[in-house]
Amino acid sequence: MKSDTRPLSPHLQVYKLPVEGKLSITHRITGVGLSVGMLLLIYWVGSAAYGRESYDAAMGFITSWFGYLLLFGFSVAFFFHLVSGIRHLTWDIGVGLTKEEARRSSYAVLAATGVLTVLAWIIGLA
Repeated sequence: MKSDTRPLSPHLQVYKLPVEGKLSITHRITGVGLSVGMLLLIYWVGSAAYGRESYDAAMGFITSWFGYLLLFGFSVAFFFHLVSGIRHLTWDIGVGLTKEEARRSSYAVLAATGVLTVLAWIIGLA
């Protein structure tokens, strides 16, 4: 039996993922989350087609604390995915590709996500 004395390559416990990498992973996760979150929208619209009782039940769920939590998560995912997607489109045309520009745009994506989410909720609850 051959003995392998090669060192193991570092894994996530050792390697510090840069913010750009974390946002890239988060962009993919929010894309999946938006797809799953659309089920809530389909449930809400579909309940309106089944009459008043179904719609009232759906609105009861959506306006519960858990429903608001789901809607808040959906809105954060939506705005993050939107702003991050715009950043990817600018990269596709060759803008912002240096390490420093990518790092700055990463923090801009996070800031824009927060601002847009808060604005949407302020307007939506007004």
